[in-house]
Order: sequence, then C-alpha cells, then structure tokens
Amino acid sequence: MFTDEKEKLRQFYCDTWQKHLEQKPLTELEQQIAAVIKEHPEYHQIIENKEASVGANYLPEMGDTNPFLHLGMHLGIREQVSVNQPHGITELYQRLVALKGVSDAEHAMMECLVEMIWLAQQSQTQPDDISYLNCLGEIT
Repeated sequence: MFTDEKEKLRQFYCDTWQKHLEQKPLTELEQQIAAVIKEHPEYHQIIENKEASVGANYLPEMGDTNPFLHLGMHLGIREQVSVNQPHGITELYQRLVALKGVSDAEHAMMECLVEMIWLAQQSQTQPDDISYLNCLGEIT
C-alpha cells in the first residue's frame, strides 16, 4: 500500500489493526503493519479511533508525534534490513539489536534515517546512503 494520500494510508493502518483485533486473515503487508502497531500500545487508542486519527494534524512544533509516520519508519527500516539496502544495513541492524534490543535499535536508527531524509530535502539531492550508514555505524 504505497500512496501519497495520507488519509488513505492512515485508513489502511486503522483497518488493518481492526482486522487484527477481529482475528480476520491478514495479507503479508497487513501482518507487518499489525506487528508494528502491536509493539506500540501507546498508539492503540489513536489507531482504534479511526474517525479522529485519519484526518488529524500531528504538529511537531506543538510536541505532537505522528503515530503513522513513526510506525511507517519502523516498517521502512525493517524493509531496508530485509533486502540489505543500503548494502551493509543488515549487519549494522544486527549489531544494534544485540546492543539495544529491537525496539531501541529501530528507534536509534530512525534518528539517522530522519537526518538523511532531511538533509536530502534541504539540499534537493538524493538521500546519501554512505552518510546514513556512517550515522548508523556511530551508534553501534
């Protein structure tokens, strides 16, 4: 489910979680999404209130965390690791998990991922895999 329309993506997360709660069969992608949501009980109430959360604005300057962005970053990191792209990320991930556990490792990796994306946006260039990997290497 890849879309630029945030409401559709958020709806998909909410619907997936509802299917999980109802113990309905899930696609492979839905299983991945449900697993990440399950690991974040602090977001369950938000995800379960589809009407409020799908159209909500989460403003960092107001101290808000966007739960959908956060969950999506977990999924993105897991996808990177599963295909070892950028090359070497799987080994760095495994080292981080050994040091910090899965959740803390992924949260630490998110900081590097966010920095890479932000720098690419600021410079209007492609994301820099080498800088990303270097950042990950510094936290292992």
